[in-house]
Amino acid sequence: MEAPRRFHYRITLPDGTRRALTVAIDAGTMVCREPAAESRPWTALEYRQCPTCPLRARTSPLCPLAARLAPIVTILGPLLSHDELQVEVEWGHRLLVAQTTAQRMASSIIGLVAATSGCPRTAFLAPMAWFHLPLATEEETVFRVVSTYLLEQYLVGKDGGTPDWTLTALTQRYRALHEVNVAMAQRLRDAGTEDAAVNAVVLLDLLAKAVPFSVEDSLESLRPLFAARRSG
Repeated sequence: MEAPRRFHYRITLPDGTRRALTVAIDAGTMVCREPAAESRPWTALEYRQCPTCPLRARTSPLCPLAARLAPIVTILGPLLSHDELQVEVEWGHRLLVAQTTAQRMASSIIGLVAATSGCPRTAFLAPMAWFHLPLATEEETVFRVVSTYLLEQYLVGKDGGTPDWTLTALTQRYRALHEVNVAMAQRLRDAGTEDAAVNAVVLLDLLAKAVPFSVEDSLESLRPLFAARRSG
């Protein structure tokens, strides 16, 4: 069986202190093995539970996403959004080194954990998480989201299903994701963190809103990437 895929984030804080966070994704379940879920008052499933969440407290006492974020919040909670950090991300044979803000770095980690947390509303993002691109831009994210979804639809067709080439269900998924982001941002506020973690979720929500907008605009921003091939 394929080994878990690991993403090692090494962070140098403004005061020179170094912190490390590892996200490990199980190859079989596509759920993260690390960080381990932790219980906090604000991670209970029924604490600000998303209105359309399909989970029930009798079988899932903890919100899977909130519980996975709890150990991350312990490290990122004291950070302010615009704190400048030195970040190294190592995965496979790659190493990315960047100077970035705390909210962008936190957004990258939280997005990765969210996709593999076991939350039913974020599970569709797991294939993207397996090929995680740390600190991705909005344009990179929209390209990856649409490409991943179209590959999924190709496989649906190969299995005898009806592919959604109009991306209708993709926009529905992202509108549901907005609900998760709103609830999670409120949980993090209640956790008493500084604003970096909260604004990291806000950044993720801006991306979630950008996907339906891009689809409804017929992905015009990406069209020029294919113009040369069509005219050749």
